[in-house]
Amino acid sequence: MTTLAPDDAKSTSKPAPRRREIPQNRSGSALKQSENRAAYLFLTPWLLGIVGITGLPMLASLYLSFTDYRVTAAPNWVGLENYATLFGGDRRFISSIWVTLKYVGWSVPLVLIFSLAIAVALNRGLKGLAIYRSLFYVPSLIGASVGIGLLWKEVFGARGVVNEILGWFGMAGRGWVNSPTFALPTIVALNVWTFGASMVIFLAALRQIPESYYEAASIDGANAWQRFRRITLPLITPVIFFNTVLLLINSFQSFTQAFVVSGGSGGPVDSTLLYSLYLYQKAFQQLQMGYASAMAWVLLLAIGIGTAFVFWTSKYWVFYGDR
Repeated sequence: MTTLAPDDAKSTSKPAPRRREIPQNRSGSALKQSENRAAYLFLTPWLLGIVGITGLPMLASLYLSFTDYRVTAAPNWVGLENYATLFGGDRRFISSIWVTLKYVGWSVPLVLIFSLAIAVALNRGLKGLAIYRSLFYVPSLIGASVGIGLLWKEVFGARGVVNEILGWFGMAGRGWVNSPTFALPTIVALNVWTFGASMVIFLAALRQIPESYYEAASIDGANAWQRFRRITLPLITPVIFFNTVLLLINSFQSFTQAFVVSGGSGGPVDSTLLYSLYLYQKAFQQLQMGYASAMAWVLLLAIGIGTAFVFWTSKYWVFYGDR
């Protein structure tokens, strides 16, 4: 009987079949491509909207800004004439810039201060916080409506509620919206009244600050103002920055309040002639669409410069936890 040596046994046994493995890189690449296709499919409506509703009209507006276009006739190319007229011979354009800068300069800081103050007050553990938060937020939803503008005009009118309250204290009232001195502050007050959106954002930021920070500061002898200045303000500077950018952009584009309160004229004596209101007059009252398009692009440039300036200054006053 012949026995096989161990080496011979190994040589006669058949090797086990190998499992065919799919390369990981191919399967991962196919999965990634499938996910990309799904993402583009869901993004398609947004892409169509950004191109058709925003991109193409912006390009058309840019073209019209170099033309004399009055709707009733085809656009006539005039080059830089509209821009030269804006900065060289249109006094109401310069006046609208000055009025808008005053409006923005007063509105943005006042809304920030007022909304932060209310948020700090609400953050002290008040009962029914959700109710107060909703009530304060409502003006942000309806403040830019025509109805609120008409109501505001009546409140500050010659026979309005404001003058009646002043009469209780023996003070003479006035027609606030008809006064060149007080008409713009009236519109600023209306904008400040719609502080709810900024207040909600501030309140959310305040509730994220750990209570242990304040407890440690109290143990060290810090009073309420020192805790607010040394703890609260530095930790919410990113939110202050965010609200500042939003308010800046929205304030430059304010239109409804000035249109309703002044009756669309920008009066008295152009004291409420905001830039957007003057743009509306040129476009839809005088039908100078080419001129209005040039104004729109100047406004876009101004908003871009203002926003870029705020971003540039943020490195000096915005505190982030990682730096």
